[in-house]
Amino acid sequence: MARITIVSPCYNEEENVEACYQAVLALFAPDGPLAHHEREHIFSDNASEDATVEILRRISSTDQFAKVILNARNFGPFRSNFNALRYATGDAILVFLPVDLQDPPEVIPEMVRHWENGIEVVAGARVNREETWTLRTCRRIFYRIVNMLSDFEIPENVGEFQLIDRKVWEVVVSHRDQYPYIRGIIASAGFRRLIIPYTWKARNRGISKNNALRLIDQAMNGIFSFTNAPMRLCSFLGFGVATLALLYALFIFLLALVTQQAAPAGTQTIIVALFFFSGVQLMFIGLMGEYITAIHSQVRRGPMVVERERINFDPPAPPSDAGQRSDTDLPPSYKP
Repeated sequence: MARITIVSPCYNEEENVEACYQAVLALFAPDGPLAHHEREHIFSDNASEDATVEILRRISSTDQFAKVILNARNFGPFRSNFNALRYATGDAILVFLPVDLQDPPEVIPEMVRHWENGIEVVAGARVNREETWTLRTCRRIFYRIVNMLSDFEIPENVGEFQLIDRKVWEVVVSHRDQYPYIRGIIASAGFRRLIIPYTWKARNRGISKNNALRLIDQAMNGIFSFTNAPMRLCSFLGFGVATLALLYALFIFLLALVTQQAAPAGTQTIIVALFFFSGVQLMFIGLMGEYITAIHSQVRRGPMVVERERINFDPPAPPSDAGQRSDTDLPPSYKP
């Protein structure tokens, strides 16, 4: 019998959290497809303001295999998910199961079967999305940009809905990233990987907390976390613009020698050139600022997540370094 850990971050999901718990429970029921495995379901609540916490308390009070982490405030889905992932004790870990069940739990038994056959990373790919054409197109463009710039491939349409082996988990949680891009960390680790296609369902209840600004922030984090290509591109572009400017100056000088006339200095040309180069400079400064901000967060080593309470975790393993655990502070199951 193996233990399967499932991690479910949530925020204001009172309409969905019970259904998520029951869906996982059914998989491990005596007549369920995973009846021969032990269940561990970790919920990480991001300081919900509705009845989500009360529902989680009720569930965990009657089920010792349902574990709950209550964050002191909303730290965002990636930080909350990664922090909960550190407490996983399973032989295989489902990195992320959304409580709205847009990633269907019915796929989990198939993932487990492939894991039992030796596949170390079983990733779900959202080949069919019940969402707008605009969002699908933006996601496709994002994956192509990331894969073009990165040294490794992040499979298109693959999110955090992945079942990973214990050895992969050890590599993932060893990262000390203040804003972890989990799917990128898993992809960069390597290991044997199998991709399972599935349909990403439309949300039936509640409102998604991922607005356009949050999605853009996650995309920018994915780009800047795993490649220095944007800064290198800026260097090449800056060198190219400077070269063109020198060639243009040389051309004007030679033209003046040949025609014996000074080159006309058009006001419109000067204005266009001024705004063009100002825009290029601002773009470069912005890109540099993104990297500096990421470095600043890492250097400060502040807490990734501040936990208010943990339920059904035994024995407790509180972090001694404000969100950055040392090896002795990790849960007892973690053996690097």
